Amino acid sequence: MNEKKVVKENFIKLQVGLDEQKMPATIHWSASETEQEQVTEAKAFLLSIFDKEYKDTLKIDLWTHEMQVVEMDKFMYQTLRALAETYYKATNNVQLSNDFMRFVQYFGEKTEILPKGS
Repeated sequence: MNEKKVVKENFIKLQVGLDEQKMPATIHWSASETEQEQVTEAKAFLLSIFDKEYKDTLKIDLWTHEMQVVEMDKFMYQTLRALAETYYKATNNVQLSNDFMRFVQYFGEKTEILPKGS
């Protein structure tokens, strides 16, 4: 297998503060790519990793008590849209990408993120 040589490493750090019931109370993240590591607060995150050896997806999805349903709707809409775009970039499968985007449009309209018929 022809693997590329690693010449630099970057880190993404996630810090989750838990309440008494071990539920997420705070979420902070930072990335090492910037010159000064800036810690940013978040209300939710989704992480999917495709395991190289087992060929399976591992995932973590967490959100704080502060996350409102309308915010979750918007978060999911934006995530689905990004996934559809990523799928197209990775596969060039126009038909499935268009089908995916039609669902994203439907989801956006049903959650009222988008106006109906937009």
